[in-house]
Amino acid sequence: MSAVNINKNNFQSEVLNYEGKVLLDFWAPWCGPCRMVVPIVEEIADERPDIKVGKINVDEETELASQFGIMSIPTLLVIENGKIINQAMGARSKEAILSML
Repeated sequence: MSAVNINKNNFQSEVLNYEGKVLLDFWAPWCGPCRMVVPIVEEIADERPDIKVGKINVDEETELASQFGIMSIPTLLVIENGKIINQAMGARSKEAILSML
């Protein structure tokens, strides 16, 4: 399953109401480190059907970025049952991202 584009309209159904873990990638197209993380996040989405992977473009979804206090990108959040259980800022290796899960 590929990563889902998350926005304020589908956030409730795709993230908060999802039964299981969700890996959220807060990113922007102009962000160099974000572009390094994108293929890793996509790989995880393809390899781990047990994890929902979502991407939030902070330029388009300023409300969501503000709601989560995103000050630096990329920021990765792991959410389970509507609660943040892990988070990291900056580019991470695949192993580091998987260890967050």
